[in-house]
Amino acid sequence: MSFIIREGKSKDMPAVLKLIKELAHFEKEADAVEVTIEKLTNDGFGEFPLFKTFVAEMDNEIVGMALFYPRYSTWKGPTIHLEDLIVTEEKRGYKIGSALYTKVIEYGYKKGVKRIEWVVLDWNTPAIDFYKKTGATILRDWDTVQLEEQAIKNYIENL
Repeated sequence: MSFIIREGKSKDMPAVLKLIKELAHFEKEADAVEVTIEKLTNDGFGEFPLFKTFVAEMDNEIVGMALFYPRYSTWKGPTIHLEDLIVTEEKRGYKIGSALYTKVIEYGYKKGVKRIEWVVLDWNTPAIDFYKKTGATILRDWDTVQLEEQAIKNYIENL
């Protein structure tokens, strides 16, 4: 089956949100998604876009996406953070995920970034094995740290 990879558009955000929810379910966080179509549209296609997407289309249906954004490393310079890459379950096995991954890497290469980074769950061994085969380094000695919205509020209010 053939597919195309293209830059995401604002009209694609309903399909992107559906994929985000599918990924959250896969990662055992189905109830964690708070973002809306409107928020994705405004944040990705407003005056100062916060992210870019590539989408995979098969038979005029979006079946995969990669969402990423610029970051800056004080040691290296410009980098990209790949936030999510997902292919809908029934379309896995067609190399769509690999094509999306390659598209993000090509984009970063053309932009001259010093690194492309992302996180992967430690139990997702198929993804880890794939990333290793592509030359990615899995950093086991760093922990991801997050300060969620309520914790931010609590911190500021208790200064």
